[in-house]
Amino acid sequence: MFAIIEAQGKQYLVQEGSIIKLNGWLPQEEEEVVFDRVLMWKKDEEVKVGRPYLEGAKVTGRVVKKGKDKKVVVFKYKPKVNYRKKTGHRQPLTLVSIEKIEGE
Repeated sequence: MFAIIEAQGKQYLVQEGSIIKLNGWLPQEEEEVVFDRVLMWKKDEEVKVGRPYLEGAKVTGRVVKKGKDKKVVVFKYKPKVNYRKKTGHRQPLTLVSIEKIEGE
């Protein structure tokens, strides 16, 4: 069984037991999260597609870890002026483990 959900304007293909990376917006660790914007789900040979979302379908998960993603290096350079600037950015990150996919 799998489902396609929408979270933070992005679409994620999830299965029970899978872990997804989200930008850091969710509650504290070990707290339950419910995604009610389910675009599609499939169980055995039965497939349901929403327009745009499925009524009565939801995906529940649990926050595993909050932290920061890998560093992205930003390097600015202008030739012949001796201008060099190196900075970095680490995006806030939340790992969510998918526990249950429910649908009608």
